[in-house]
Amino acid sequence: MANAIKSAWKQGNPTHGAWLSIPSSVSAEVVARAGFDYVCIDMQHGLVDYRDAVGMLQAINLGASSPVVRVPWNEPGIIGKMLDAGAMSVIVPMVNSPAEARAAVAACRYAPQGARSFGPLRAFMQEGGSYYATANAEVACIPMIETKQAVENIDAILDVPGIDAVYVGPADLSITLGLPPGNNDDRPEFVAALTRIVAACTARGIVPGIHASAALAARRRELGFRLITVSADQQALGDGVRAELKQVRAGAASGDTKRVY
Repeated sequence: MANAIKSAWKQGNPTHGAWLSIPSSVSAEVVARAGFDYVCIDMQHGLVDYRDAVGMLQAINLGASSPVVRVPWNEPGIIGKMLDAGAMSVIVPMVNSPAEARAAVAACRYAPQGARSFGPLRAFMQEGGSYYATANAEVACIPMIETKQAVENIDAILDVPGIDAVYVGPADLSITLGLPPGNNDDRPEFVAALTRIVAACTARGIVPGIHASAALAARRRELGFRLITVSADQQALGDGVRAELKQVRAGAASGDTKRVY
């Protein structure tokens, strides 16, 4: 068993992924077959529940993307269930202290490194008989650093053993910095926070990740991020259908004229 994105990080390569908020195994399969390094199911702010997520993980396996889940909260029950269902990496929201980081790591690791309960029902089918022997090394524990408090505590948080990467949520980070939610690259305090996170990660060999877009990907890579979400199902669907409708209403005939729906 090998976690593809962890293998890429070990080689020094960035990884680019897509975000799933729509509770559909069909759209999950479409995105996973597109060729992203990872595809993340969002159980925090997306519309996805546990039953949806299991089917979506099965669909992701039909493509070549590594399956990631953002769990609703830093709670060992749901973290364990998603790992047992086949998630190879778990993004944990709102980790603001070393104690919260230790809790996230413990939920992702079997004893003695953690406190995860054994029962990888679907993960065993997905990954094979080596799952238990390799799970602690291959499952990626990814706390979210998304508040001013977390940035202030970044060194102590990242000193917790067992963290593979962190993931920045720009909206919540901006809010706690007194800014509107979103990417605020024109504001020095926002850029300073990102720079501080990357520097702390780099000093410890931890991968910095962030929620971004295709337009922001190059800028984020230049800053040092290596886990970068560049697309999202709901946004891509809306952008795609609006673009085609705009083309039709403009009377344009360019594009793929042979495609049949």
